[in-house]
Amino acid sequence: MRAVRRRRDMHQRQLGELVGVSGATVARWESGKDFPKGEKLPAIATALDEPLDELFPHEGPPDLQLLRCDAGLSVAEATEIIGASRGPVGNAESGRRRLNASYVKPLAVAYGVTEEELLAAQDRSFGIRTTSPRDDQEAAPRTVGEKINFLLQYGSTGEKALSDAEIAQLVNQHAPTAAVTAEGIGELREGTATEASDEVRAGLAHAFQVPPWLFGDDAELSPMIQEFLEAVRFISSIQQGQVLGLAARGSEILSLKTMADINRLVGELRHKLSGVQDKE
Repeated sequence: MRAVRRRRDMHQRQLGELVGVSGATVARWESGKDFPKGEKLPAIATALDEPLDELFPHEGPPDLQLLRCDAGLSVAEATEIIGASRGPVGNAESGRRRLNASYVKPLAVAYGVTEEELLAAQDRSFGIRTTSPRDDQEAAPRTVGEKINFLLQYGSTGEKALSDAEIAQLVNQHAPTAAVTAEGIGELREGTATEASDEVRAGLAHAFQVPPWLFGDDAELSPMIQEFLEAVRFISSIQQGQVLGLAARGSEILSLKTMADINRLVGELRHKLSGVQDKE
């Protein structure tokens, strides 16, 4: 959020005025000392001229609370629409009691969804999993630690995965001074630490032989990172007997440019494999 605001040459006070809060409140949001109310997120995205799902991404299909917040409505405003107390909306969102049937249509209209979509969201609020064509796809890793774990699983680092000590050693070889310890890498992978210096991020990119932006600021680079990691996952599935088939195969989750790059890579792999077979 801070990166996007700065890119827009906007002061915290200006953003606060557009979303109805003080500049000090915006400062607390950006420092992580406080978080915006969910219903404020659409207004923030609009003020920053940024797609809501890119500025504030979420995993999986929405539940009732997310539908309400994405519509920019507070609980009080939603209950006013159905002419009831706060109880029905709050109880449904927390999975305690389902909405009365008479509330479904007006809330669906207010949230900008169909009645079927609202009922499916209610199921998710009650812990009932509903599927969509993309639900089973793994979510792209976002934190530094998640990316390390992802690349250890899918990246081409050899038959044996790198240990925390080996990763730290590679990072420190690239950094001007010792930047991280094996324990520090372990804390990142386990999620007990979430922040990493620029030197550590650059060193990790060097260690895993990936573009430096992969470990950059997700607020600015999440679409690019998503596509890159999907490509890594896709390429990692290539086995010797699958090369020709995958070279001619499309993918709904990758752009045409990425598919062209993958096809080029597959062609190179096919050439290398044919050379190995000739030698054998």
